[in-house]
Amino acid sequence: MHVKQLHPWPTTVAEAEAVQDRLRGEVELTGPTAFTLVAGLDVHYHGDDELTAAVVVLDAGTLEPVEQVVIHGEAAFPYVPGLFAFRELPALVRALERLTVTPGLLVCDGYGLAHPRGFGLACHLGVLTGLPAVGVGKTPFVGTHETPGRERGAWTPIVHEGAVVGRALRTQPDVKPVYVSQGHRISLDTATDQVLRLAARYRLPEPIRHADHLARHPA
Repeated sequence: MHVKQLHPWPTTVAEAEAVQDRLRGEVELTGPTAFTLVAGLDVHYHGDDELTAAVVVLDAGTLEPVEQVVIHGEAAFPYVPGLFAFRELPALVRALERLTVTPGLLVCDGYGLAHPRGFGLACHLGVLTGLPAVGVGKTPFVGTHETPGRERGAWTPIVHEGAVVGRALRTQPDVKPVYVSQGHRISLDTATDQVLRLAARYRLPEPIRHADHLARHPA
């Protein structure tokens, strides 16, 4: 699949922040509501800088794997809060470019609008690929939220600086919520519905679970 080269990979904090500020205006918050193929993306670290990036494409109906790609490399940027995506983006882009199919939705282990600069990994990957993207975080990152109800499907808004930037979503009864935020070309309602549908059995949606397992056990 094709990934647009909208900018060189930054080498300084100022360059990285400038990229986020420039591309933030490209984010679209509406888009399709149904998808045929969904891709999960995750990165596993070996020590401080060595990493394995994995992309797994699933059939959205059966949740069976269609294609998968693994890339080994090194973190491309220092660890800086709010700029963490730049450590992983080059490897994830290389993995996406090796896909022979084009997914309709990217499900990222990370954040979208729920980010200090309003432009997390899911936003960045969505803008670079032009594909709908959603971020699913395991822990809260920015903003505040009330605890959602204990039942599956319960959610509460995540509010940051007066704006709703995502939802704390209970995907399984009495299990810790996940933190859903829009990345690109998707509404918050659709993002919530998709994450819930893709997490039919476990806390995390299946595309991320598959990508996490592949990144940890690429052999």
